[in-house]
Amino acid sequence: MKIWQNEAAFTADHPISEKIFTESVLFFDIETTGFSPTNTQVYLIGCAARRGNFICVTQFFAEKPQEEKSVLTAFLKLANQYDSLISFNGIGFDIPYLKKRFELYKLNDTLPLSNLDIFHRISKFKPILRLSNMKQKSLEAFLGIARKDSYTGGELINIYQDYVKKPNADSASLLQMHNYDDLLGMPGLLPILAYPELFEGKFEIVSCEKNTYKTYENEQKLELILTFALNSPLPKRFSFGRQQIYLTGYDRQAKLKVSIYQGELKYFYSNYKDYYFLPEENRAIHKSVAFYVDKNFRTQAKAATCYSRKTGCFLPQYEEIVTPYFKLEYHDKVTWFEMTKDFTEAEDLQKKYACHLLQHLKEQART
Repeated sequence: MKIWQNEAAFTADHPISEKIFTESVLFFDIETTGFSPTNTQVYLIGCAARRGNFICVTQFFAEKPQEEKSVLTAFLKLANQYDSLISFNGIGFDIPYLKKRFELYKLNDTLPLSNLDIFHRISKFKPILRLSNMKQKSLEAFLGIARKDSYTGGELINIYQDYVKKPNADSASLLQMHNYDDLLGMPGLLPILAYPELFEGKFEIVSCEKNTYKTYENEQKLELILTFALNSPLPKRFSFGRQQIYLTGYDRQAKLKVSIYQGELKYFYSNYKDYYFLPEENRAIHKSVAFYVDKNFRTQAKAATCYSRKTGCFLPQYEEIVTPYFKLEYHDKVTWFEMTKDFTEAEDLQKKYACHLLQHLKEQART
């Protein structure tokens, strides 16, 4: 078994990097001869730890298949010195794969229970960040991180198999560099976690404004603009929107624009059996006062006709966040609440509403 050790400078130029990459965590990445832990093997495990302003990289390389157990044992010994692990798709692949190989060699699985999987944290944001795929190299390119290695893990399998038959320095260097670049790339990816943090509500509302704008058809419309101060700066500018909602963000600020509905909406009463509907007036009234209305001008209300009407400025919601709420029609899934001072002067309610809209955007992005 070969052991390669190297150092690289580390600059924590982002608060998330400083917070997460401490001296108590270990980045790791494995290289295997295939996807199945039953029929293939680990031939290289790389680890990266922080020591002050340096990244210390240790790589355990099996020069032949018979050295796999030594590689696994050395990795376990090193990993046990740390409180938590960080990986890219470790939860989905690396850790399950390793556990199967531990079982094969009857090694005690003593890996730290705390795991941060960068891929798992960011994978749902592919459409929001307009990424073509969620490979580590693609995320590095999104953040402007350069790497020397140009191979994929799959392409290196043949190189490793050829190395086993005929060891040579050039092949070993290619195998080492791919894993080394993956390891150094992962700490550089940490700032991308600022996007999930935004959608998790890690911000403060700094302003709530009503804005007038003109559409492409030169029609005047209203919108609500909520401005956020973010806990963690966004490394790249982004924008994403669906239907009435549009989100933009960069550095420590994000803006959420929401279309305001101007006009008349309906408030539907739940106990429609206690109401009559007045077709001429297009509204429902309670039975206690319907006594004074001629029977020819009233009908028993149904769920879809048991409403009163309200004119004003309204904001959309996709769950019952603010009450009372209004609808265009009874079966509509989107509801609306009136934009009153109770909303525009309540930061806690604005924050609750903003978080609701962000979750809705996230769900819409997956459809």
